[in-house]
Amino acid sequence: MRAFLLILLTCLSFCISPVYGQTADSDTAEVAMPLKLRVQKSYYEGDSIPHITLSTIYKYPELRFKNDRERDNYNRLVRNVKKVLPLAKMVRMTIIETYEYLETLPNDEARREHINAVERGLKREYTPMLKKMTRSQGRLLVKLVDRECNMSGYNIAQAFIGSFRANFYQGIAFIFGLNLNKKYDPEGDDRYTERVVRLVESGQL
Repeated sequence: MRAFLLILLTCLSFCISPVYGQTADSDTAEVAMPLKLRVQKSYYEGDSIPHITLSTIYKYPELRFKNDRERDNYNRLVRNVKKVLPLAKMVRMTIIETYEYLETLPNDEARREHINAVERGLKREYTPMLKKMTRSQGRLLVKLVDRECNMSGYNIAQAFIGSFRANFYQGIAFIFGLNLNKKYDPEGDDRYTERVVRLVESGQL
């Protein structure tokens, strides 16, 4: 289990990249509609007018389960996404802030020292939380980090700690049924996860 936690911490420690696109697809979301209101002021020709921003909700076809086992699996996915998604988003923001700070450092040595310090801090902060996760939640976390950062766990490790250690982590990952090269696939294997994520993000679940 320690090795499995190490894989997760590696992904959490080194992922940076733009956020994954979230345009609704006609095969998964039939209709997008506004839900919440945010009212601000805009100025036009010296006068103020309301500026209203509407958030979006997604309308999906009703799920039809073949049996109670399928229903239980879906409900478990909803619980796991609600638990893991905030952590994946927090990781993305933390890493972006760290990356921006690295750009201000004068040389590679200073950047390496800062990366090592950040990694130690992440391990202290997240290890207790990761220890409480099931393996299915851990696998989901790796996937959602990939969704948020648009970079696979293997590419993350390769970019920041080199190919040798990346291959080492990939080998350990296979032992635990993980593939750090596998991308998040919102239109394929992860279509139900994407559905749940969108509904959670919009406040519908």
